[in-house]
Amino acid sequence: MANIKIIEPGLATYVEDAGRYGYYHLGIPPGGALDQFSFKIGNLLLGNDENAAALEVCLMGPVLEFNEKSYISITGAKTTPIVNGERKNTYSVIEIPKGGRLSFDYLYGGARIYICVKGGIDVPIVMGSRSTYPLGGIGGFKGRKLESGDILPIGDFNFNPKLNQSIPEEFHLNLKDEENLRVVPGLQDYKLTQESFEGLFEDVFNVSSQADRTGYRFKGGKKLHYKDLPQPFGAGSDLSNIPDACYPVGSMQAPGGNEPIILLRDAPSGGGFAMYCTVISCDMDKLGQLPPRHKVKFKKISIEEAYEARKQYQAKLQKVKDLLGY
Repeated sequence: MANIKIIEPGLATYVEDAGRYGYYHLGIPPGGALDQFSFKIGNLLLGNDENAAALEVCLMGPVLEFNEKSYISITGAKTTPIVNGERKNTYSVIEIPKGGRLSFDYLYGGARIYICVKGGIDVPIVMGSRSTYPLGGIGGFKGRKLESGDILPIGDFNFNPKLNQSIPEEFHLNLKDEENLRVVPGLQDYKLTQESFEGLFEDVFNVSSQADRTGYRFKGGKKLHYKDLPQPFGAGSDLSNIPDACYPVGSMQAPGGNEPIILLRDAPSGGGFAMYCTVISCDMDKLGQLPPRHKVKFKKISIEEAYEARKQYQAKLQKVKDLLGY
């Protein structure tokens, strides 16, 4: 059976698919690729199902060895894939010869790349998904990030993709020096003073080094201030606390009114911190690609504008499908 051997794992490499849905009430978050658009178009380029499991690589690429001829694509952040010493292009179909080794230059212009393989990464399905949930130790490869010596099976496929087929640059990840993240007001925005809440959308923040698949912490903004309201029963004395509640993916909290934290796809499903706003679903891809020290401003929009943004996101994905003949 075709497989991939992990020679060097990189900084943090996980098996991910589109996510694990339907178990949030049990405390299991959706997980899945942080940049869903890059992940899906990488699969589409190979003729895979768009949700086929792939490798998500953070900041530093792995070294992989393929025991059989294989076909891959690399999407997401900028990098140079290297196959047996030969430099290749991202966002295009790459053939790996039997016994071939894949390595990478440094990642830049983003935090993550997706290594999609024709046939997908064929690890077991757990609760409807092959995605890794490391906090729960389930899914992916043994429920953890990849390590040297791991061997990943590749799924079977019936046809070869078109060699050198590529995706136009207009669909490549292209981060600005200062990115806007669109948000809708959250369930507990009323706890902040008006000046403090509006200040969230005036300050320029920086992604801190505490940024992973669970959440992103942001530095550089002003401390948040609260209205003088009585705390509800069970909330504790800190004004940033609430009685335990469910956390939407993308929700912003700020323990103690200090640095904002946005919860990502592997975050706990609930807890006792107030939620001031939520990043809209189609900007979560961008958020998951922000490297440490990247500048960010939050932009408040309406629910109607969020729905319109989602339509545009879906239309962009459909345009890629049309270009590839789906």
